[in-house]
Amino acid sequence: MPGRSVILIAEYEEDYFLLIRKAFAEADLKNPVHVVSCGLEAMAYLKGEGKYSNRDEYPLPDLFMLDLRLPGFSGFEIIGWVRSQPGLSGLRIIVLTSSDLMRDVNDAYRLGAHSFLMKPYDFLDLVQLSKSVRDFWLKASMCPESFRPAKGEIGQPPLSTGV
Repeated sequence: MPGRSVILIAEYEEDYFLLIRKAFAEADLKNPVHVVSCGLEAMAYLKGEGKYSNRDEYPLPDLFMLDLRLPGFSGFEIIGWVRSQPGLSGLRIIVLTSSDLMRDVNDAYRLGAHSFLMKPYDFLDLVQLSKSVRDFWLKASMCPESFRPAKGEIGQPPLSTGV
């Protein structure tokens, strides 16, 4: 169900995340949203480890919105790690970043991102982007199945993605 699809956002700028929340509300995007602020937290959430071990409280996302510039592991490293995990390899990943470098666009897609979007800093533009996410990624697009493998089956992050 589109209204129940869980969104995970990896965003280190708290102010920008608050802006996203307001834009989602304005766009009538009422899906459950979870936020992590660094690469290690993103991996812990997706693995279901530590404070994210309760799957009822922290379900696997149907859509992962990811900034490339995260503390710890970069967004590139996170994309590479997600794509190496059997239960997560189909997770839909949207890069939402301030970078406009063609190298970043190419690398994100090469590693397995489904979309690369520039962060709008104008609120009305962010509302429009939120409506697009709602209408395409949460309503029109089907989500592949994902699962958390049993403990010990999830790999560690790659040492280097070559990016």
